[in-house]
Amino acid sequence: MMRARFENWLNGHWYTAIRPPWYLRILELAYRLVYLRARRRAQLRRKLDPEESLETVPLIVVGNITAGGTGKTPLLIGLCRIAEAVNLRPGIISKGHARHSRLTYDVHPDSSVELCGDEPVLLAKRTNSPVVVASDRRTAIKRLSELGVDVIFSDDGLQQHDLPRSLEICVVDGVRGLGNGHLLPAGPLRESVERLAQVDHVVTTGRWAGCPTGVVARPMQLQPGKICSLDEELEFSVDEFRQKYRNASLHVMAGMGHPQRFFAMLEDLGFKFNAHTFADHHPFRGSDFDHMRDADAILMTEKDAVKCRHLALGNAWYLPVETQLPEVFVQVFGEQLSKLAGHES
Repeated sequence: MMRARFENWLNGHWYTAIRPPWYLRILELAYRLVYLRARRRAQLRRKLDPEESLETVPLIVVGNITAGGTGKTPLLIGLCRIAEAVNLRPGIISKGHARHSRLTYDVHPDSSVELCGDEPVLLAKRTNSPVVVASDRRTAIKRLSELGVDVIFSDDGLQQHDLPRSLEICVVDGVRGLGNGHLLPAGPLRESVERLAQVDHVVTTGRWAGCPTGVVARPMQLQPGKICSLDEELEFSVDEFRQKYRNASLHVMAGMGHPQRFFAMLEDLGFKFNAHTFADHHPFRGSDFDHMRDADAILMTEKDAVKCRHLALGNAWYLPVETQLPEVFVQVFGEQLSKLAGHES
């Protein structure tokens, strides 16, 4: 809970018009210097070793220039489906943020979240594509290449400048945008706004009213799927679930970079509930639910569900989201993938 409060405190500075405190601005200068030095060193490594290439299989880096949740995971699911639609076998690499291991694993839907991370397990569950988690992305790329995939998607890695890539996709939260425009920790930016002009595609979660001039942003819509029980035994449509619990005590929890997005979706769907916010990648324990024991139902995100499935919670449910990408993006990106993989007709 302490981490969640700290994240809320930072967000309060990042996403307001109030100037960040002086001590955060001093740390921002230090971050800028460290980042620029690391980028120069990475670029130099690539110049000194031009033969080092991992692009035997096309690598698509999907990342963001802000800290916190932007909708990267549902986008990766959507990108895998585009690849499959053009007859390509996609694979996904990830470092598995907050996992308790530095070993390399082939991730499966029933893999340990503690060893592989919550998002890789969710991606394996939703895509049925090979997913490899490793502390070094190059190791994961090598392993996926051995598995015979046609294209590799990197979950994050936009700031790893020594990593060869075929295409870059930057994901932006359309509601929060780029916040106050400051670099970490005074603001949410990992890189300057100018980076958006260098990537191949900018995809936003919802429409981005503050999109900079000259940047073409494609809005991605997240639509609710069917609500499933944590044991996967039951599922209801949103309307059926809302009717079932219309007069009940409903508690909703979210441990993600931007939990308000999940809460807002449920409010738009007509749900009334008690909201509980946890830190992103929070390792759930039974005690986290002590204050929800009186609930008739507990509803959570799908990412949280993969971490709570072993807790034997009574009457717990999760709501998956489905990605809807603009048709023009689907067509252009599908053509790019076919060309990169050499499947162009």
